Amino acid sequence: MFFSIIIPVYNRPEEINELLESLVVSDYDKEYEIVIVEDGSSISCQYIIEKFKTVLNISYFFKENSGPGDSRNFGMKKAKGDYFIIFDSDCIIPKQYLIEVENELKTNYVDCFGGSDSALDSFSDIQKAINFAMTSFLTTGGIRGGSEKLTKFQPRSFNMGISKKAFEASNGFGNIHPGEDPDLSIRLWKLGFKTRLFPSAFVYHKRRIDWNKFTLQVYKFGKARPILDSWYPEYSKLTFFFPTLFILGFSTSVFLALFGIVFPILCYAVYYLSIFLVSSIQNNSIKIGFLSVIAVSKQFLGYGKGFLESYCKVIFLKQKPEIAFPELFFKKTS
Repeated sequence: MFFSIIIPVYNRPEEINELLESLVVSDYDKEYEIVIVEDGSSISCQYIIEKFKTVLNISYFFKENSGPGDSRNFGMKKAKGDYFIIFDSDCIIPKQYLIEVENELKTNYVDCFGGSDSALDSFSDIQKAINFAMTSFLTTGGIRGGSEKLTKFQPRSFNMGISKKAFEASNGFGNIHPGEDPDLSIRLWKLGFKTRLFPSAFVYHKRRIDWNKFTLQVYKFGKARPILDSWYPEYSKLTFFFPTLFILGFSTSVFLALFGIVFPILCYAVYYLSIFLVSSIQNNSIKIGFLSVIAVSKQFLGYGKGFLESYCKVIFLKQKPEIAFPELFFKKTS
């Protein structure tokens, strides 16, 4: 099996440098290729690529901006491998990653897999707090992992693999972003392909975002979900409503507390205390525990608000998604 690693990048050469540095020290001793797709960046990473051409089998392509999904498709069309592995540019790859993927595929082959993410000690405190919010069993990360079977997992494109056969049959990612990942998974299922979580194939996801960017990111995630539910109602789940119900419940509990009904707000206090304690212990830092409370609050607020807005427009008012939220759709070029 010949792996092709596909990495879209947009104005982040420093991220590509770190990612490629991690691949240089990979324990995988078989041949593979790396395809970098510059998605119309004004800050090119080509000079970074030149540094690694003597130690890595790497190719570089520049195209006009059309979003990460279309750039991944572009890269897969240019790739020579029979199995594509897709990373976001802000990932750092563990030494054993490719070995773990190959072992999983040999043991129980699937045409599409997804892996999880983790944080390095070198990450900032805010990055670690956001990582906790995005992956913990106490948050939507846990809801996602708990509500999806390992053999019915919806891979996320910061760390996923797809066979050339499945890519050609599905035409790859659509033009929605975010939301292109579950959209592709569902279309693959409908075509008869299987997906699976590879627990040991994790990456270090160095999300380079501040609080405002994080809130905007999860807000967009929330807006994308009802659109996907309108396309694939048979795959809609009650768990998708949890963040919206959480923020509505919190507002209601504050209102009730004004009239002396404190039990609901105490339940939220216990939940946030659990977030603080678990994150503090997990990260060995009280500061990160406190920051995780902020991250989880922003996660629920952003996602829940986006979901409610999108649900009202797309599901209730039957507006066409491309008209209701044009900012979520890129024009495909590849």
